[in-house]
Order: sequence, then C-alpha cells, then structure tokens
Amino acid sequence: MVVFGLGGTIAMTSAADEGVRPTLTAHDLVNAVPGLASAAIGIEVVDFRRRPGASLTFADITELASAATHVLAEGATGVVVTQGTDTIEETAYLLDLLHQRPEPVIVTGAMRNPTMAGADGPANLLAAIQTAASPAARGQGCFVVLADEIHAARWVAKTHSTNGATFRSPDTGPIGYVMEGTARLLTRVPYRLTIPTPSKPERARVGLYTVSLDDDPTFLDAIGPHCDGLVIAGFGAGHVPESLVPTLTGLAARIPVVLTSRTPAGPTLTRTYGFPGSERDLLTRGLIPAGWLHPHKARILLRALLVAHAQPQDIAPAFAVAGNLDEPSSWPWPTPTLTANRTEATAAHA
Repeated sequence: MVVFGLGGTIAMTSAADEGVRPTLTAHDLVNAVPGLASAAIGIEVVDFRRRPGASLTFADITELASAATHVLAEGATGVVVTQGTDTIEETAYLLDLLHQRPEPVIVTGAMRNPTMAGADGPANLLAAIQTAASPAARGQGCFVVLADEIHAARWVAKTHSTNGATFRSPDTGPIGYVMEGTARLLTRVPYRLTIPTPSKPERARVGLYTVSLDDDPTFLDAIGPHCDGLVIAGFGAGHVPESLVPTLTGLAARIPVVLTSRTPAGPTLTRTYGFPGSERDLLTRGLIPAGWLHPHKARILLRALLVAHAQPQDIAPAFAVAGNLDEPSSWPWPTPTLTANRTEATAAHA
C-alpha cells in the first residue's frame, strides 16, 4: 500500500495566529493514525505535494496518476491519496478517468485540521487505507472515503463548507461503508470510462458558465472566444434564457459545449421541453448532453478528452457513457476510440 500526501487541511497546522497552512508530511499523517499498526497493512509513504486543495492543478493530478500507476505496476496493492477537501470531487474524478488498473485508488482528507478538537484526519486516513486493502474495492476505479462512507468518484460532491459530513453522492448515496475495520460495499460502479494519461503536460482552456436569472449574454460573449471547450450549468433539466441561445449556437459550431444542470441532483433531459433555450432546442444547436454528470465533473471530463486529443465525434459518445445516457458493451468500458490516440488507447487496455 502506498500513501501519497498532497497537503490540504488534513496536513495543516498554525503558527503565531496566522491561520493554518499545510506543514505536515505524509509520514506525519500516517504516524498519527491510531490502530494502524494492528491492521497489519504494509505501507509506503510519498510526500508528493504540500499544497492547499484549492491550489492543486491538472498537472499535479496527471503526474500523481502516473506515479500511482508506476507503484501499482511494481506490486503495490492499492493507493491512498490525502489532500484538501476543496477540490476532492474534481481531483478524484480526474484520477478515476486516468486510472486504468484494477487496484483501488482512494482519496481522503479532513474537515477539521489537526489543531482542532476532534480532528477527523486520522480516522479518515485509517478508513481509506482499510478500503484500499479490501479485495472488494478492486476494479472500481477511484473512491472517496470520509466519515466511514465510501463514495464513487464520479458521483461524490462536497455539499457543505464546514460540516464534517459534507461529502455526499446526491443521486446515489454512498456505495459502501467502513465498519469494524472492514470496507463493506453495498453496490458497485456498473462500468467505467477511462482516458489515456497524457505523456507530457498539456493545457486546454475549458470554462464553466453558470446560468442565472435574466442572464446577460455579454458575459458569455466575453469568455467564449477564450475557451477550447465550455460547460454550461443550466437551469433545471438543462435550460437557459432565450437571450443566450444565439451565443451558444455560435460557440457550439466552433468548440464542444456541454449542457449540464446547476441543480445539485438529477440529470439533464434530452427531449421533453421544446421552447427556445430548452434542452431539446439546445441539443439541436449542437450542445452535448451530460446526463447525470454534474458541472464540475463535466468540466474535468471535457478537459481530459481535449488533452487526449479527442476528435469532435468522440466527445458526445464519451459523455453519453459517463453521464449514464448510454451503456458500454463490456466491463470495464475501454477508453473511447480517440482517432489521434487509437494505438495508445489499445495499448493501455492490453
């Protein structure tokens, strides 16, 4: 088992009333976990980053995914990642997309830093290690484990800014729990979508635009030209004000534009409403439905696809599978056929 430390609240201490910041090493975190020795799990530790969750980057997580693949290929039985909770729902999903091996990758963190009474970091780290050691976690990709709950990376969300029970999967609930030192899965991820890890750092500018009441198209007009891809968080089942329709029509002719819902739970629809700016209207104009995939996850997927040089015709099928609008033909679902990466994708699943 290998534990990678990235920093975050779980690793934060304070000095001279200046507020907490990440100072503890991954070794410090592991050494502070009571009961770990009696679990008889061999652990190696990598102090990979020491940053707040808000400052992590795609490059950080891509490099982490490569490092995880390396240690697993060398014989590690699983990987645990500790990081700040601000971005766990996004980093965990990116890891899930880039992780193509059967061994589990578990992400955890803390809501209460080590200087506070009742700090939750040690308990969360222990539960994450116990989950990573469980045979039941194999073949499921990346999980997020906090407060003894096990969540699938593609469904989990941070739902409260300070509450210790902040992580929820609004559409599904947790897929399992850690009880008496053992991970118990009540259900399983039905299938996965994975994407080749880029061989060198690349950047794609993918925006996320949240629609609001009486929205002014000037704002969307301003950011659109600077995007390689765009995710729209629309009202309800995937609706926008009629005033935004011309701008979105033009953008969808130039770049991939994905339609999601800003509502915390539930999918975008595809054929129910028919007014200008409705989901049916927008899809006829070239927008891509995200289904059950919510805005922050959709942005992660779109950026990962663009960095993998996905062709335009490959993006909609990828979202159909990731958003539970379409079912793959096998388990685990192979990487989408990316014209520019056909050889790499095949090799990755050989």
